[in-house]
Amino acid sequence: MQFIVVIPARYASTRLPGKPLRHIAGLPMIQHVWQQACKSAAARVVIATDDSRIEAAALAFGAEVCMTRADHVSGTDRLQEVAQILGLEQDQILVNVQGDEPLIPPAVINQVAANLAANTQAGVATLCEPVVSVEDFCDPNVVKLVADAQGMARYFSRAPIPWPRDQFAENRESMPEHSGARRHIGIYAYRVAELSRFVSWPVAPIERAESLEQLRFIWNSVAIHVADALESVPPGVDTEGDLDNAARTIESP
Repeated sequence: MQFIVVIPARYASTRLPGKPLRHIAGLPMIQHVWQQACKSAAARVVIATDDSRIEAAALAFGAEVCMTRADHVSGTDRLQEVAQILGLEQDQILVNVQGDEPLIPPAVINQVAANLAANTQAGVATLCEPVVSVEDFCDPNVVKLVADAQGMARYFSRAPIPWPRDQFAENRESMPEHSGARRHIGIYAYRVAELSRFVSWPVAPIERAESLEQLRFIWNSVAIHVADALESVPPGVDTEGDLDNAARTIESP
């Protein structure tokens, strides 16, 4: 199996302007992400950006950079443009690694690519992990999902699903054991053909309602394979506090 990692990186960020270039332990955050991706089995790691400052920084530390348009609505759209610019074959597997995850384990990058390669009926693969707290379960910023017995996602939602009716009728202070609740981890593997189809479809009603672009695939009957991550995936960086936490982790012996 051969796959390519693409790291979308935008300079604009409401909560943390210039986020990809903010330093963590002496290096730009985007460099940490790139280094983690380079530790995976990827045949190629490409940083995709629309900003010349990010391009200059990435070239300085030796990364391959693909400049993309600035008007993309989603990271999936940006990934499709990268595939088009690079002239990739339609069956090529691309793994989208978010540019704000400096602690992402290389093992999960390999895992999601291997899962897509092994499940030829799926056009997309992603990962998840158990939800362990009621706070996360009810938090709309924590995306939940439901999958079937074959490991194919049936729905993604910001709502708390599946709802443990009987257990919560008695106690909502803690998550019931074996609730089946899963938190979505935002790493994806795609075949280029599915990216080409994605950009040709209009925004789906459920995608607009939930503000979750992966629902466009489900709306158009594209199977999304999902599995529990082999390793815990630390949170991404969205705030100054997240930046400090990432620095402490990287700098700890």
